[in-house]
Amino acid sequence: MATTVEKSQLMSASEIDRTLVRLAHEILEKTKDLDKLAFIGIRRRGVPLATRLAAKIEALEGRKIPVGILDINLYRDDLSTVGHKPVVNASETQIDFDIVGKEVVLMDDVLYTGRTIRAALDALFDHGRPAIVQLLVLIDRGHRELPIEARYIGRTVQTADNEIIEVKFQEIDEKEKVLLCERA
Repeated sequence: MATTVEKSQLMSASEIDRTLVRLAHEILEKTKDLDKLAFIGIRRRGVPLATRLAAKIEALEGRKIPVGILDINLYRDDLSTVGHKPVVNASETQIDFDIVGKEVVLMDDVLYTGRTIRAALDALFDHGRPAIVQLLVLIDRGHRELPIEARYIGRTVQTADNEIIEVKFQEIDEKEKVLLCERA
């Protein structure tokens, strides 16, 4: 497995929180009917984003936004490059509400080539047909290989091909920060 070297910290815990407050306000400004709004986080780090943003909107508006978890492992187009026989566990998707007719905001931590989002759209539409699907990402780092763009972006960071963005969330990593790293 390739190792990485930390180059710089892009966001602290407080900067992440301020960014999520701004994104919550943007979602509220651009959503016509909050009763149709639903958040779906792409497993792993899209899930804390979805949960936190739902909590922020509930605090602002007094409304609960349904939150789902989407596991895209079976939909990835690089399964054959992951290993000779990749281990695929049972799907960990948890969407306990009907997405048909909903205004779904799909969430992930970093938008890079767009392939993860393509897989997520395939997985999502297996659960029904939402009225609209919008994308929210904490970091957009460019380098798209597919015509996919986020409607809601926490921060845009231009990166070189040998650089990666590491998002650390308290819920998963017991740390809270965004790092720019370089492959060693």
